Amino acid sequence: MIFVASAADAPATPGAYALALRLGAPLNVRVGKNSATLPAGDYLYCGSARGPGGLRARLARHMRPHKRAHWHIDQLTAGASLLGAFVEEQGDECALNAALDGFPIPLPGFGSSDCRRCAAHLRFWPEGAPLPSQWESARKTNESHLPLEAAGRGRLR
Repeated sequence: MIFVASAADAPATPGAYALALRLGAPLNVRVGKNSATLPAGDYLYCGSARGPGGLRARLARHMRPHKRAHWHIDQLTAGASLLGAFVEEQGDECALNAALDGFPIPLPGFGSSDCRRCAAHLRFWPEGAPLPSQWESARKTNESHLPLEAAGRGRLR
């Protein structure tokens, strides 16, 4: 697993990712007939990238500020700050989501309408809650490779 701050740093191979986002204000979202107001805070959205361009292409789409809404996550990326993504080549989005099992699900069905295993692929990341150790190691490794002037900006915590 690696943590990338931009899509350009992600591999162009298939895999899974957990997009790290920060909502600065509450946001109303819908999943079918269900809706919720997500509180301000940090979120992790687990997804997969199996198509052309792999992880790099999928993350580039998520990180683009202006795009046609297609997936549930597009509601969040339109109004959130993107902090980066945890990526795992050949990984499985449900396995990444399972690693976050202790984090709350803010809206059942969000990002998982095509998944029979997961209640949602969006997790609220409570302030101060530790990430799984492999994730934390990936994040710290990325920070150590940033130029000194950028190391303090865009940090997850």
